[in-house]
This record gives sequence, C-alpha cells and structure tokens, in this order.
Amino acid sequence: QVQLVESGGGLVQAGGSLRLSCAASGRTFSRWVMGWFRQAPGKEREFVAANNWSDGITYYGRSAGRFTISRDNSKNTVDLQMNSLKPEDTAVYYCAADIRRTTGVSRAEEDYDYWGPGTQVTVSS
Repeated sequence: QVQLVESGGGLVQAGGSLRLSCAASGRTFSRWVMGWFRQAPGKEREFVAANNWSDGITYYGRSAGRFTISRDNSKNTVDLQMNSLKPEDTAVYYCAADIRRTTGVSRAEEDYDYWGPGTQVTVSS
C-alpha cells in the first residue's frame, strides 16, 4: 500500500517562497512518476509539475519558471520549491504517484494511482 503525506503548506505574502514536501511509503519509489497538482476553491484540479526519475523527464504546468520539482529517492521524498508566489497560487496542493508509467510523464490526474491528503497554501496580497 502506497501512502503519500504532504507538508510545508502555510500562509505567505505575495512574492514569497514556500517549499512543499511529500513523503512516500514504498520500496520502488524511484520508479514512480511523482507529481504535484493543486486545486483552488471552485476550480478543477490543475497539474503543477511531475518528474519521471527513470528517464529524467520533468514537466511543468503554468507555474514553469517559478516552481521547481525535485526528489530524493534515498528518502522517498519529492519536493516542490515555489518562488515568487502570487495570490492566484492559493490552493490545496496534492502530491500524487503514477506507479505504472515507465517512460515520460502524464499531466492527467486520472493517470495517477495514489494521492496525498493535500496541504493548504495561501498567498496574501
């Protein structure tokens, strides 16, 4: 059973930074595509970033250039460094694992098998 737990959310002023972390259980973490999604109030869940360590593929959503995804396979963690935050970045951020994909990265939430409970990020203006 795969379990994902996010941490690092909170309240920050516009222009500030936050670093989210996701801790995963599972012995084959390095083979998984790990992604971050977010959902703002009244909106659909949105792809933020994802990484496939096996082939080195990383994709970003609209936050490209401000957010950076990284992972530590020795610790089973994947982080999301968020810089130059804007009020429109306010959302619940979710960590997700696609354990079946062998190459590339999917931006579609239906392709991810496991999800964390989410962590709230609030950016004040």
